[in-house]
Amino acid sequence: MKKKMQQINIRDLMPYIRMFRGRIFLSILLVIVSKLLVVAGPYVMKKLIDLLVTQGTSASIVVIAYLLVLFFALQWGGNVLDGMKDYVFAKVQADIRRLVSLEVFQHLLSLPSSFHADRSTGRVSRKITRGTNALETIFMFMSFNVVPTIIQIIFVGAVFIALFPLSFVVTFLVFVIVYVAFTIYITERRQQLLLETNKLDDKATGQSIDALLNYDTVKYFTNEQYEYKRYDTQLRKWSGMFIKSIRSGANLNMGQGLIITAGLAAILVLAVNHYIYGDATIGDFVLVTTYLASIAVPLGFLGFTYRAIKEGLADVDEMMKLLKEKNTIQDKLDARKLEKWTGSIEFENVSFGYSGEREVLNGISLSIPFKNRVALVGYSGSGKSTIPKLLLRLYDVSGGKIIIDGVDIRDLKQQDLRAHIGIVAQDTTLFNDTIFHNIAYGKPDATKEDVERVAKMANIHNFISKDLPEGYETIVGERGVKLSGGEKQRVAIARMLIKDPVILIFDEATASLDTKSEKIIQEEIEKLSKGNITTIVIAHRLSTIVDFDNIVVLEKGKIVEQGNHKELLAKKGVYHSLWQAQSKGIGES
Repeated sequence: MKKKMQQINIRDLMPYIRMFRGRIFLSILLVIVSKLLVVAGPYVMKKLIDLLVTQGTSASIVVIAYLLVLFFALQWGGNVLDGMKDYVFAKVQADIRRLVSLEVFQHLLSLPSSFHADRSTGRVSRKITRGTNALETIFMFMSFNVVPTIIQIIFVGAVFIALFPLSFVVTFLVFVIVYVAFTIYITERRQQLLLETNKLDDKATGQSIDALLNYDTVKYFTNEQYEYKRYDTQLRKWSGMFIKSIRSGANLNMGQGLIITAGLAAILVLAVNHYIYGDATIGDFVLVTTYLASIAVPLGFLGFTYRAIKEGLADVDEMMKLLKEKNTIQDKLDARKLEKWTGSIEFENVSFGYSGEREVLNGISLSIPFKNRVALVGYSGSGKSTIPKLLLRLYDVSGGKIIIDGVDIRDLKQQDLRAHIGIVAQDTTLFNDTIFHNIAYGKPDATKEDVERVAKMANIHNFISKDLPEGYETIVGERGVKLSGGEKQRVAIARMLIKDPVILIFDEATASLDTKSEKIIQEEIEKLSKGNITTIVIAHRLSTIVDFDNIVVLEKGKIVEQGNHKELLAKKGVYHSLWQAQSKGIGES
């Protein structure tokens, strides 16, 4: 199963790797030549030592100088080529990370609201962050450690085959194989300990943060000692597992040291034996020990490298799963744009449910002529706020159809559909950017004059220009936290106005505002809705929609009444009950 997962990871990355196959090939070629030069260096040093041992002071100065210069050139040349590899491969690392991040981001933005409603944004964000960081980790270790080490082992093995008897080659290969197998085996076992340690650490940290966030409650019930003991219990569990993981790491290091030492000793014993019988020189000793030392260093990081790459592949897999999420709301192949928008809307026997178990709308049929002002009212859970989501195709109807200007919205391009509908939601969210950016978001190429014009229409220009020291360059904070509810709503109205939509939707835009702010916003809605535009208002307070053309009353996902204010009051039905309840509340307050 684990092998299958890693194969899937690598297969998922192949399209990106193929894009840079030229640079990757050149990088590998540079590594090969670099390691060839590095491996040749000790051989030159062997020749120099043998020359000095055999000829002593009578050795040619020219030959000695030549060998020294050649050794320096080979060593430094290897370093230069290794650096050139980094120059070439840097673009591969950066661009693959950039392209993967962009594709995941674009795909997430294209997914329907149902996907985002079912998932924590924080968790999705962490998956992307861990996945992109893992890509960098994988490429770094592959280019700096794994591939160069493999190539160096191959070259050293080739040198042993060429210069030494078969016993050297077999001993060297056994040493490498045992070392790698031992490292992987211990690392696999240690991985489980580390994962368990991290879980216990997360649990202990979460428990301490929870207690600190609920500081007042802890004080109210004098449970300081209780929380202390709970935290201590978790920390004891963590410390026990942490000690095991540290000991496991120590066992790995000691085992690796034993194998490296045993391998070195075995090859040195062979070298001594051959030297005694005249088959090896002092230079051969230096050559063997140099090669073993040069391989031992990167192999020493093998356990860490193996674990990091394995964890990286798991993180990449989690990120790639996001790309495999299906987009259930897509444009048809023959989807089109409307040549002319007038804004007449028809709901024909529309049914919808967020899950198969509960139907939110049941057989809704409603006609909204162009330039009409329609209000949707009803108790909580009646399905009012679902209608705009269906109109914008954030969700698709499960039955019936929605028609705009005679065309089923499923036959229209989603971009064109949403470009002509403006919405101001009850829970207005702003970007953590300037007021100018938030207003201009409805039309990214908007000029300063455009932004100020709609700000005046939304009755917020004076507040921005006179009350805020930085004016339109004021940062509003995360989700607009630095602005009041009424100020945020007016920014949202300005943002919607600059979009210049054909259909306006106000989803309980004043439900959470104070009386003064509500009155200001209602005046703006009143002015806007009387323009050359179709308006849908989801109303919380009925007093704000008494002069609307049509008031639609929803209950348990069905339209139970509709008509103007006077007609509905005369029926003495659900609307009358709602009106009486709100009027009584106003009178009592």
